[in-house]
Amino acid sequence: MNDTKGQASGSLVRIALVLALLSGLSYFVASRMFEPSPVLVVWKGAGVGLLALWAAMQARNLDSWLIAVVMAFGAAGDVLIDAMGLIPGALAFLAGHIVAIGLYLRHRREALAPTQLALAIILVPAVVFIAWSLPENREDALGIALYSFGLAAMAALAWTSRFPRYWVGIGAMLFVASDLLIFARIGPLAGSALPNLLIWPLYFTGQAMIAIGVVRTLSANRAT
Repeated sequence: MNDTKGQASGSLVRIALVLALLSGLSYFVASRMFEPSPVLVVWKGAGVGLLALWAAMQARNLDSWLIAVVMAFGAAGDVLIDAMGLIPGALAFLAGHIVAIGLYLRHRREALAPTQLALAIILVPAVVFIAWSLPENREDALGIALYSFGLAAMAALAWTSRFPRYWVGIGAMLFVASDLLIFARIGPLAGSALPNLLIWPLYFTGQAMIAIGVVRTLSANRAT
């Protein structure tokens, strides 16, 4: 009986991940086929929202719940940006970055190669400066720089955490690239189609890589 329940639970977990990936990938297509609507806003939030559910279904300790909360804040940010505007959405994302920073600090890598440490150190001021320089309206620059500090700190700590770099570290870097394209869209790339083509694929791929990398690492640790 317990084996049957375990198999059913495992199947539900896999289904949640598949639905999350399908929702996120299909939104990119849907957003180009349909006019903005409440349905499309919900569709947008469903991808990362289901990643949060997938992580929560496997949560057995504080760290597992923290990554679920990170994804939940991401889903809230996705919805709030369209429903209420950039600032409420950015605040939700920033809350997620702060939670992620706490998670990555709890899982610091014991030894870092000098090049990896240098990348993490350089990343924060570089991202903040680039983000600050991008908006055409200079009144927006300070707020964007403050948000970007949290974003860059999250990515730097993800890169130097013990979670796999090819999943969590690169995923965080894709998140950074996506946000920088958002800021470029209100600056030097205002007339370019490039941001609209790349922002969502970079962002959702990054979030999925972060969630999968963290959850699988924590699950493997519990199994040993």
